[in-house]
Amino acid sequence: MSMYNMEMLCKSIVKGYGEGYAIATYEPINLLSIDTNGVVNDSAHILNGKSVAGKVLVFPNAIGSSVGAYRLYAAKMSGNAPTAVICSKVDIITASACAISNMPLVECAEYDRLMGLCSSSSIYIIVKADATKASISIRMEESEGKESKI
Repeated sequence: MSMYNMEMLCKSIVKGYGEGYAIATYEPINLLSIDTNGVVNDSAHILNGKSVAGKVLVFPNAIGSSVGAYRLYAAKMSGNAPTAVICSKVDIITASACAISNMPLVECAEYDRLMGLCSSSSIYIIVKADATKASISIRMEESEGKESKI
């Protein structure tokens, strides 16, 4: 098995530390669609039925109502929220959600490069988001039977 390590610099929005496997999408997310179990419930979204619990959520930005911030907070209080959030362009809904949930949030200038890694079906990705240092560390392992494409 081969292993690769990489680091990307980011802009810190909400300080903290989180790590986990990446769950990623190029599509904006309406945070109202994330239930208290951490599952995305939006039949029109590529992540529909997928859990964000215990993972690093990678998405461009949030859409919809500011009330979505409280849905992410409810998932956090239930123990089913992402461990960190990485966006291409942070918006007020995502910033509010992460701030009230005490969840690390970074804006990644190399978002397209990160998404390219996340969408590879032959690479297994672990993302560590350290908003205090404003960087993310990525460990990729080529392994059979594991798929990071979401």
